Amino acid sequence: MNQNFLRWLEKVDEPQIRAELESIKDDEKQVEERFYSDLAFGTGGLRGVIGAGTNRMNIYTVGKATQGYAVYLKERYGEGVSVAISHDNRRNSDVFAKVSAAIMAGNGVKVYMYTELMPTPMLSWATRVLHCQGGIMVTASHNPAIYNGYKAYGPDGCQLTDDDAHAVERAIAKQDYFDGINKADFDQALASGMINYIDQKVIDDFLAMVSKLAPGDEKEAANLKVVYTPLNGTGRMPVTRILAMNGFSDVTVVKEQEFPDPEFTTCRYPNPEFKEALELALKLMAETKADLLLATDPDCDRVGTAVWDNGEQRLITGNEMGVLMLDYLCAKRKAEGTMPDAPVAVKTIVTTDMAKRCAEYYGVEMRDVLTGFKYIGEQIALLEGAGHPERFIMGFEESYGYLTGIDVRDKDAVNASLVICRMAAHYKAQGKSLADALRDAEKRFGAFRNALENHAFAGQEGMIKMASMMDALRNDPPKEVMGLPLKRLQDYKKREDKDFETGKTTAITLPESNVLKFYYGDKVTAVVRPSGTEPKLKIYHAVRGDSPEEAEQLLKNWQEAFGKITEKLKA
Repeated sequence: MNQNFLRWLEKVDEPQIRAELESIKDDEKQVEERFYSDLAFGTGGLRGVIGAGTNRMNIYTVGKATQGYAVYLKERYGEGVSVAISHDNRRNSDVFAKVSAAIMAGNGVKVYMYTELMPTPMLSWATRVLHCQGGIMVTASHNPAIYNGYKAYGPDGCQLTDDDAHAVERAIAKQDYFDGINKADFDQALASGMINYIDQKVIDDFLAMVSKLAPGDEKEAANLKVVYTPLNGTGRMPVTRILAMNGFSDVTVVKEQEFPDPEFTTCRYPNPEFKEALELALKLMAETKADLLLATDPDCDRVGTAVWDNGEQRLITGNEMGVLMLDYLCAKRKAEGTMPDAPVAVKTIVTTDMAKRCAEYYGVEMRDVLTGFKYIGEQIALLEGAGHPERFIMGFEESYGYLTGIDVRDKDAVNASLVICRMAAHYKAQGKSLADALRDAEKRFGAFRNALENHAFAGQEGMIKMASMMDALRNDPPKEVMGLPLKRLQDYKKREDKDFETGKTTAITLPESNVLKFYYGDKVTAVVRPSGTEPKLKIYHAVRGDSPEEAEQLLKNWQEAFGKITEKLKA
């Protein structure tokens, strides 16, 4: 019998988790699945299925992580440290937040926490304005209802970057799940001032700050008709308030998805990237004849959109919206005379190169970073350290995450929702939709098409399969696909950039990451990486054509050809 399981059976006193352990004690496969490893605290914190076991999200895995994080904070910053804590609407999110607060207080770390659920960007904001040394956001973002997670932040309000995350990971590894957890009584810590509730002014100041990030004419706002869904998450209050504050008076919220629902009963997979998640909102958009649909994910750090295009509803992809926002912001700043000297935009390596063309058009430096918004936040910190944070124009990633200011250091769907509405209202005043604006952008920057494939795996066997697929692609990359030669391979794990035409290999300066980027011919790339937050292998396809039609056909043919390779590897 698994020794970890037996110890948990002996030590666990929480009734629900104990009952769950009792129910699986004769199921060897279930025991192995839940206890074959610890839930990893990676560079994105914790994320996993809710349940009993070392490989699950529960008060014991959260407690161990928090104890380690508290030790790290005190060793790094000394006495008098503090943390901000927030949580989303998921099952046990409030419980995990309170457990984290009590353990931080028990370790002498002062806690500031919201009185109710709040979005991820508002946790980043609170960490900064309350001058905390750390922050905790309890969320599993867009994952299905069976998941929860725990993201850790540094004093700049950015998720812990690699070195700090690894230091926290080492501190956590030294902790036990049961012994040595310094946990205060929550109510006593609240009474003593070790735990404090964040007051309304912090919320109001956040909304006032966001209001300054969206250039546009407020007189245009009243003419835009919007449908909004928070997908049963945290976005309802901040998004509806920020729009009302800025003149958007015609906003209809999807009633079935207006209030928090930890089971996501109207939306099995609350991810605004997927059309299935937007079905109720699309229906309401048609009924109300709204110009624009907004959908924020459960922790309100990402936003999806839909508009009308020649009488049909069209979803705008994350790549497309990022280009539209960058184009709009740069054009407005140029017109208003607010463009800084040597402006900078930041995107991830899997995000469309159409954004580079847009940046070049406006004289903006485009910086590429690894996937993960913390790397975008890190670039803001570098600009800040050089004394010029005002150079930052925008950061975005293809997975619907955007940021246009410097006072939050994570993607912010409250900020993005306001910018998108300002932009949509601006184009509507010109008789255009966002789809029309995108076609205009393609005429200037070129026809780019992107697609993302998710190959899902489950459990221990799935992790082994993903690792074997990455090894196969790394060690024996396809030399030719669809008649296109492999010209270049960037291996971010080896930090090598190999040019097959010249035979030269150069060093990659970005941090080590298990990512492969293939360049085939002159118009096609594919990026392959395991997800850092889900048991999935992600493949990002990108093509460029001389026309939209050519680009779409090339993408279709390319996906079919590369798909045969991945299916063979999966077999």
